[in-house]
Amino acid sequence: MSGGEAGHQVGDPASTTAQGRTPDPCTPDPRTPDPRIPDPRIPDLRAWAELLRLPALFTVPGDALAGAAAASARPDRRTVLAIASSLCLYEAGMALNDWADRAEDAAERPHRPLPSGRVRPAAALGAACALTAAGLALAARAGRPALTVAAPLAATVWSYDLVLKGTPAGPFAMAAARGLDLLLGAAATGGRIGRALPSAALLSTHTLAVTTVSRQETRDGTPAAPLAALATTGALTWLLHHRPPGDRPSPRRRPGLAAATTKALTAAYAATVARPYLHAALNPSPPLTQRAVGAGVRATIPLQCALAARSGAVATALLTAALAPVAQRFAKRVSVT
Repeated sequence: MSGGEAGHQVGDPASTTAQGRTPDPCTPDPRTPDPRIPDPRIPDLRAWAELLRLPALFTVPGDALAGAAAASARPDRRTVLAIASSLCLYEAGMALNDWADRAEDAAERPHRPLPSGRVRPAAALGAACALTAAGLALAARAGRPALTVAAPLAATVWSYDLVLKGTPAGPFAMAAARGLDLLLGAAATGGRIGRALPSAALLSTHTLAVTTVSRQETRDGTPAAPLAALATTGALTWLLHHRPPGDRPSPRRRPGLAAATTKALTAAYAATVARPYLHAALNPSPPLTQRAVGAGVRATIPLQCALAARSGAVATALLTAALAPVAQRFAKRVSVT
């Protein structure tokens, strides 16, 4: 080796440190990015899945489908638009919820996407705005009746997250949002909202019970909320078996099959939540309360199915029921609460 070549290698910055010593191969080069630190320029897909609570998305299509069934209308292109609108508005509410709760989550749930820094607050707020605009645009494509329902639905979602959540009116606002979501499907498909009001009331009542329980999922609570939710489940189960006067399915929809399907789906609804509610009532600790809330969210699907079957739409009910195992599978990876 020539002296010039040797001198070039000794002076090569790639082979010496700033002090002129050969670098230790066990010491990481400070110029090399640490793979354990996420690159802020690359979206963290899992963090966004947690922020938007993706498994809960499977509880949304059944709202519009049950609404269409209650309106005695077959699902069509406008129903699909209503479902897409509902999905956007639902996810807008999820993103806005975490944006509004970012200070509280920093103290109680530091692992959540915003306080952990995996999603920027501005990005969450921007997503909420964009999803709301998309939801309203899709509702407008479904027709004026659908937009007439989607507009107050969007207003309810934003009012809940920004103003009403911590007040006694919070659970009622959440219940109203679910009821409006069902009416959105009825308005988009058939335009006859009045026929869907009984189904919307039952779905809203279930949502009211679940939301009331969720208010104590981060602290030790009292048995009152889960006991009330358990009693509500019993009342809804009874009401699903006893149709109000004048509320009859179309004879063309095989009422005998509809009644049998309604009975089976109602039993599935009650079985999904009864035990978790009872456990949370016996021991209202955060883990059991969160489990009860998760069960209440998942039970929305069999309730929607029962409502559709109760209206005579057996095929719609069974199609909606297929979403339940998918939601349960995804819930094992991403929490719905």
